[in-house]
Amino acid sequence: MGVGAQTESMQTVDAAGLGIGDDHPPRIMGVLNVSEESPYDPSVYDDPGEAAAYVDEELIDEGADIVDVGLESANKRYDVLSAEEELDRLHVAVETIESVSGDAVFSIETRYAEVAEAALDAGFDMVNDICGFADPAMPEICREYDVAVAKMASPPDLSRPGAISDVDWAERKSSEWAERADYVDRLYEALGQNGLTDKTIVDPAFGGWSEHKTLDHDRETFERLREFRGFGQPMLVSINRKNFLGEVAGRDTDERLPVSLAATAMAVERGAHVIRTHDVRETRDAALIGDRFAPELASASAGDVTVAELDVRTADEARRHLDRIGGEAELSDGVAARTFEVEGLDPTGRDRLVDAASEAGALAVPGERATLLSGSPAALARVAASVGDESGNKSLRESETAENDLSSLLETLLQ
Repeated sequence: MGVGAQTESMQTVDAAGLGIGDDHPPRIMGVLNVSEESPYDPSVYDDPGEAAAYVDEELIDEGADIVDVGLESANKRYDVLSAEEELDRLHVAVETIESVSGDAVFSIETRYAEVAEAALDAGFDMVNDICGFADPAMPEICREYDVAVAKMASPPDLSRPGAISDVDWAERKSSEWAERADYVDRLYEALGQNGLTDKTIVDPAFGGWSEHKTLDHDRETFERLREFRGFGQPMLVSINRKNFLGEVAGRDTDERLPVSLAATAMAVERGAHVIRTHDVRETRDAALIGDRFAPELASASAGDVTVAELDVRTADEARRHLDRIGGEAELSDGVAARTFEVEGLDPTGRDRLVDAASEAGALAVPGERATLLSGSPAALARVAASVGDESGNKSLRESETAENDLSSLLETLLQ
């Protein structure tokens, strides 16, 4: 029997010999821009020699595993360059990586398959597609060259990277789907457009990519980051000095390093495998802390059978994995467990709660002062219904006040 063996639940991606996935440490992607429009001056160079020195000294020597080279700013304030215009700038990027003395995986950031192919021919190792395969030739190029590709959630529009909030989802999917889908659902759907290659790294598109995107959207995405593990592919996050973090602490961009580092550790603990950053040395340390204290997921194999533990804590996270394996996603409420501490019940009430939990497929463990109640959302809903019936309600509480109505409290907490 093999323990800790890779299973289909999480693909490991080989990026030019660099392993990316659960079985490897978090990888740091440093940033170099050869675009004069880029908003972050410390990473912008148009001279290959100066750029190479920056890559060696500020990125690779400080711990970058991957160097991501951008040919243009993706900021929505600037006009989108054509593929021809990006190709005109590519020589600076190529001369730069040829002059670098350190060892790293070099990634070309582009939305165009034509540019990606030219960069790969010139010595780049992987692709960072900020338009998420909006160019339908991009996945085929990446398969043909057998390279890793980071795929950012985007609409099928080469001029609007990351603009998920601008999509007419009623037209793209259906009015019913658009009405019930939240922002993370839309991100997830966008990441699936034109499929995934075996070496795809998913990127849930943090940042102000459109006028309609809000800080709440980024916060919701970060809070639900584990859901993106449902693709079964490694995950990249680009959260360095982002507005949604600065707003929490009330800090401007140049003061946001501490909040970025805190978020980096949390992102790795929640399942991120690649962290894209301008602050390589500090981000590397934060990522290692997140990795060290992330949950250890067990896996084992014997013959043709494999068993892999998943980091699933909510019904939504379970739903993503059920989608991946072709299961019934509507049954996700029966998968993830929640645990509550219940106080204020008399001995008879505690006994009835234990019985109700057992009958509902949940678990209630009484103690001297309280009872721990644990189970899936579906099981706990059955407990709430059982203890709330007229025959048992009074015996479960010490008073007649609504605040002590266990059934109502559980129903409220499970919403």
